[in-house]
Amino acid sequence: MEKGIWVQHGVYCSTSGPTYETPAECRYFRIIGADTIGMSTTPEVIVARQGKLPVFGLSIVSDMGNIYGVDHISTITHEEVIRAVNAVEPKLITLITELIRRSAEIKF
Repeated sequence: MEKGIWVQHGVYCSTSGPTYETPAECRYFRIIGADTIGMSTTPEVIVARQGKLPVFGLSIVSDMGNIYGVDHISTITHEEVIRAVNAVEPKLITLITELIRRSAEIKF
């Protein structure tokens, strides 16, 4: 952890959206090895790579739907997601600023 930012690596499961996952879907994705679920990022990366662009992805986990295991999955509202994203905005700005500052060190 640097600058108070927790960075986690994991397996990203991409869904087509725009929907929130059901508890059954969360259980299934967790069972097959997903650490987080999202409905964006993947389409953008596919298009960027088709255009031969290097990609560095960041995701904000705004819905902790399956973090506590398959027996504690809960539903979430759009408003809760917006609040979670807004809460981490200062840390995201810090992270992106540091990435730009250190960009000469990044190997693509």
